[in-house]
Amino acid sequence: MINQAVIAVTFIAFLGLFTLVGIYSATQKQNTTADYLLASRNVNPWLTALSAMATGQSGLLFIGQVGFAYKIGISAIWLTIGWALGDYIAWWLFFKQLRQVSEQTSSETVSSFLGHNTLGARWITIISALITIAFLGSYAAAQLVAGSKALNVVFGWNYYWGIILGTAIVVIYCFSGGIRASIWTDAVQAVIMIASLLLLLIVGIISSGGLGAIWTKLAAIDATLVNLNPPNLPLGFLPFFIGWVVAGFGVVGQPHIMVRAMAIDSADNLAFARNIQATAGLIGSFSAIGVGLAARVLLPDLINGGDPELALPFLSLELLPLVFVGMMLAGLFSATMSTADSQILSCSAALTQDIFPQFAKSYKLAKLGTLTVTMIVLIIALAGENNVFTLVTFSWSALASALGPLLIVRLCQRPINAPLAITMMAVGILTALIWNLVLNWSNVVYEVLPGMAAGTLVYLFVQVLRQNGKK
Repeated sequence: MINQAVIAVTFIAFLGLFTLVGIYSATQKQNTTADYLLASRNVNPWLTALSAMATGQSGLLFIGQVGFAYKIGISAIWLTIGWALGDYIAWWLFFKQLRQVSEQTSSETVSSFLGHNTLGARWITIISALITIAFLGSYAAAQLVAGSKALNVVFGWNYYWGIILGTAIVVIYCFSGGIRASIWTDAVQAVIMIASLLLLLIVGIISSGGLGAIWTKLAAIDATLVNLNPPNLPLGFLPFFIGWVVAGFGVVGQPHIMVRAMAIDSADNLAFARNIQATAGLIGSFSAIGVGLAARVLLPDLINGGDPELALPFLSLELLPLVFVGMMLAGLFSATMSTADSQILSCSAALTQDIFPQFAKSYKLAKLGTLTVTMIVLIIALAGENNVFTLVTFSWSALASALGPLLIVRLCQRPINAPLAITMMAVGILTALIWNLVLNWSNVVYEVLPGMAAGTLVYLFVQVLRQNGKK
């Protein structure tokens, strides 16, 4: 009982810090929808970078990625490398252009940008907004589930209580300062996330007897755990790796991350923010993989009848002083909240700015939209699937496949109309769904690759037909 009290005090102290940062950000706010949704396009590049890292990594880092490394071993590194490479390429090619063009067109959401100055723009905006709400809402729910998993391990709480606690905290600081509160708290949370993972990684390596001992013990458990080539790849390594590169590139279809490019203070600062974000992301991801490998050595029984996605909280309880368990729990919980708050705000913007534009200039209705979306996400989280890795990767792929190709076409300022844009979104998302749910080929190539390729091919096919029709 005393142990739990010490952990709880530390945990609550960190949550209090995050909430206070969010509330303090309200001192900088203006009561306008532009400030609520884009922080008046005046966000510092450091905050942009750390916020994007925290939002992109999410509960997938602490729960899903640690569990993934626990199960398949050192070959989990290719997911991290591929994803980071694709993400970096997307930032390099498109984020600066998005910042410039979104300001020129006065677009405050990704959906409004997709439909701007296009024949049939209203339909493009509405459908892309509905896709955003459907899949980003599910994505946000997965974050709340991830946080509740950790609280269940440490305090024995029912999953429902962790989900409700996370939801309440997100509502408090989102209501206080909108996207600015989200970005400021995300930046603080990113620092806690990295520090807590590095701490557990170092302690885990020492407790295992060093890096060499971890390698030897993993090989003794199962030789495939120390094989750099992932097991059971029907098409071989290259398609598998390219699939994860394209998965990282799929950031172009993630409104909750793209909006950070739209909110930075200057397009010229995006290169600096990109490098900071990539560095912080790689440190976090490699640390998570190391923690997963150490957990496989120190907690081998989780693979039989346990939940490998709970490796991190169990390892924290096993190795860390109680105060640091509270810090680790806060790091994990903050990872989930840093993504959930951004996704809820993006869904809220899609609802109040894109689907119901008559509410677009009402600051109060924008906040009401946030509350409405939060309640929907809460219901999904309470009723949904508990596998965080599956929920997150599927939601990411659906958004990337539906919105990514269209966003690239719009950023390249290529001609498009509503029927073609809607067809691209529909074909992209259906391809990803069939690839994952019907064909079950996601373990061969992650479905972002075929999904984005299908949407892109639709556009190219129509352009070829048009060119031939002019001859």
